[in-house]
Amino acid sequence: MDWGRAKTILILSFLLLNVVLGFQLSTSRTELLELGVNPDSQVMEELQQLLKLKNIQVPADIPKEKQKLKEIVARFDDYHEVERPIPVPTPFKFDPLINKGTFTDMLAKTGIPNTDSYQFDPVTSDTSTFVFHQLYGSLPMFEAQLKLFEKDGMVTSYQQGYVRIMSEGTQPEQSVISPYIALRSLVENYLEPGTVITGVRLGYHGQLYNSQTLYMVPTWRISLGNGDLYWVHAINGAVEPPQRIRPAS
Repeated sequence: MDWGRAKTILILSFLLLNVVLGFQLSTSRTELLELGVNPDSQVMEELQQLLKLKNIQVPADIPKEKQKLKEIVARFDDYHEVERPIPVPTPFKFDPLINKGTFTDMLAKTGIPNTDSYQFDPVTSDTSTFVFHQLYGSLPMFEAQLKLFEKDGMVTSYQQGYVRIMSEGTQPEQSVISPYIALRSLVENYLEPGTVITGVRLGYHGQLYNSQTLYMVPTWRISLGNGDLYWVHAINGAVEPPQRIRPAS
């Protein structure tokens, strides 16, 4: 099988699906505007009704800014070893509460390369593994991670995936759907009554097509109190099956 040709066909199929679904979503929003209805206001009202009906809790800090984004293609740097932990030159203590706001200065002293490119993620971290995501602009690339491993109260090793952006998608930038649209879809079609939603984060999420190349699309990551993560495509609204990051607490 010609894997290069198969990969190209798969990427083109994703792009075509994004265009079609994005056009459908844009058309429905345009129709509402022509009727004098604010789509976001209507979605928020419908979401509030669903939350009340199913007794589902959401965080207060839901993002409100509107952005235009596009797909990106990235490649893992050969220099970085992703598969196994690497000992840190000098073990150090890391406390997310104490070190909050000083991550960059602290990590710069560890000897780990490119630490200023990452942002701490409390959602996927636990008491012995601290997870950071590499940023593209101000948004995290969820598959490009720096992990710090703690043993006996000290960080003794790390695991790093660092990517370089190869290109942006051929499609023009598109307005991302609001987080309220993503939440409404989940609450209405996927979540059980009584679910607790703990976080809503916009970033880039995608598939690894070979050992190094990532094709990533703008995505809303919605985290639940039971340890599940939902990924909602931020252009066309498609929902992936949930990913369990840790056992329910």
